[in-house]
Amino acid sequence: MSLLSPADHARVTAAVTAAEQRTAGEIVTAVAARSDAYHDAALHWAMLAMLAVPAAFAFWPDAALRLWGVVADGWGPAPAGAPYLVALVGSTVAFLLVRVLLAQMPLRMAVTPGATKTRRVRRQALALFRVGAERRTRGRTGVLLYLSLAERRAEIVADAAIHSRVDDAVWGEAMAALLTQVRAGRAADGLIAAIDRVAIVLAEHFPREADDVNELPDRLIEP
Repeated sequence: MSLLSPADHARVTAAVTAAEQRTAGEIVTAVAARSDAYHDAALHWAMLAMLAVPAAFAFWPDAALRLWGVVADGWGPAPAGAPYLVALVGSTVAFLLVRVLLAQMPLRMAVTPGATKTRRVRRQALALFRVGAERRTRGRTGVLLYLSLAERRAEIVADAAIHSRVDDAVWGEAMAALLTQVRAGRAADGLIAAIDRVAIVLAEHFPREADDVNELPDRLIEP
């Protein structure tokens, strides 16, 4: 299922085509549902919950015996290993419970640290850039505009010639325009706004030449 409507795809493609009339740079756009499944984040939280159980019993050692008494009421005195058995069962239950809860992607995304999301989005953008844009133009003037919807994060990755002339901080206005619209639920509008601002920067450093040809596809990619 497409993330954006056919009409939005057409609008973004048209925006790229129009932008490239002003510059020798080549703009590639991509939008993904998310950049990672974050299974490791879910596992880390489950392990933390598992370790929290014996840690709690270490602070309140009588709690394990009281819990055993509730569960095994009438079975006679607690055996010597009762606290350890209670801790083992409690740890297992805590681990499985958190794993089941975090099988739900919205909840998993909510508990994944923001820094982790940022790194994964950046990693995915770089991987896509290497495949779809890096060194694919004669002047090394490709630039990728990548949006990851679930994380509400974006990346702009530029080829060697652009990177040598344009500082990463320059893309801040384009990123702000994009993410403002994404947070309002208008991903296509955000991409179009960012494309326009990227084109302004590219036109300043890489104006369109008479013999310029379109070297990379203008269509929006959904990897």
